[in-house]
Amino acid sequence: MKPINVGLVGIGTVGGGTYTVLKRNQEEIARRVGRNIVIRIIADRDIEKARRLVDDDTKVTADAFEVVSHPDIDIIVELIGGQTVAKELILQAIANGKHVITANKALLASHGSEIFAAAQQKGVIVAFEAAVAGGIPIIKALREGLAANRIEWIAGIINGTSNFILSEMREKGLAFETVLAHAQKLGYAEADPTYDIEGIDAAHKITIMAAIAFGIPVKFDKAYIEGITQLSNDDIRYAEELGYRIKLLGITKRVTKGIELRVHPTLIPVKRLIANVEGVMNAIVVKGNAVGPTLYYGAGAGAEPTASSVIADLIDVARLLTADPEHRVPHLAFLPDLLSDTPIVPMEEVETAYYLRLQVMDKPGALADITRILADSGISISAMVQKEHAEEEDKVNIIMLTHTTIEKNINTAIARIESLPVMAGRIVRIRMEELSK
Repeated sequence: MKPINVGLVGIGTVGGGTYTVLKRNQEEIARRVGRNIVIRIIADRDIEKARRLVDDDTKVTADAFEVVSHPDIDIIVELIGGQTVAKELILQAIANGKHVITANKALLASHGSEIFAAAQQKGVIVAFEAAVAGGIPIIKALREGLAANRIEWIAGIINGTSNFILSEMREKGLAFETVLAHAQKLGYAEADPTYDIEGIDAAHKITIMAAIAFGIPVKFDKAYIEGITQLSNDDIRYAEELGYRIKLLGITKRVTKGIELRVHPTLIPVKRLIANVEGVMNAIVVKGNAVGPTLYYGAGAGAEPTASSVIADLIDVARLLTADPEHRVPHLAFLPDLLSDTPIVPMEEVETAYYLRLQVMDKPGALADITRILADSGISISAMVQKEHAEEEDKVNIIMLTHTTIEKNINTAIARIESLPVMAGRIVRIRMEELSK
């Protein structure tokens, strides 16, 4: 059979990895597909760099729209990122009747519904395994492997940069700023790390997983997002002493009120496998009502791990080129006209337990005032530790772990406690998840 012709837009880290892995494993891939998959044309702004990376028989252009309009190209692989040009390219490729593979989680989280609708109408596939967790095949697991299940919740370490920073802070006792600079030097963090350390990247990914897990449209604008910039070494150390580890988690959960969709630092019991995922690695726990908890672990970024997912999508699309569009796996797992309108639960209505660190003046009655306010808000304490203060200081750290309560209750209690004259600083609040139910 004639080869599948691919147009690659962007030959940066992932694009270069895709070209390399596809060429290196070409024979193995052809045995799986039944014919060769060949990158015929590449678009990149740096033409000279692109030409150095590819064979002489691969055409290189600076015009990405030339690629998506090329009559001989069957599949477009978009790896330039961003939400403007990339969106135009993908929609034009779909209009031209071409299948699309993308690793663009930000674009899909914000505009996925529009893109999938266009693809559905045109009868083409948009594949995006590489958009979430790099080399971990979590999209296929959610969409196909767990299709028999009613998904109950997903919790994942889905940003390697933030996980590396938290791991280094815990292991070496270094400050956030010091570890961030080290991560940038190693290439684990961008020059502008905002998307990673503020939780935005993780929110893009959990938004996509929530849509597939629960059969809802992508709703990135409804996600609650909180990063790791305010975490201190004290909190990481205290959590460890109490048998917990702090991780930045993306969490989506089916509850009575709707769907929770949130990203924030989270205390996890050390005995949980996911609590022991360190460095730049990713891990995702999915709870299905038939299979129970399942864990997916691996490299969440990098040239060849992410290329592994891109090429897996290429193989899938190549196998399905002649399939009836009505019998392909839907983009978001559920049939497009059967997506649910289940609402996203506002963060103030989310129920979870909390870690609280209070800096309090060492005066009689201070603790009684604090516990009274918590009780008035319906919040009960499951554990409490008072840390010894230095001789020259007149304030102490009090660590409290609460039972499950509603977020708005804890917000009200914190506001009242912080107004007490015995308080010596702002309260640190970190949510807790058992991840066992």
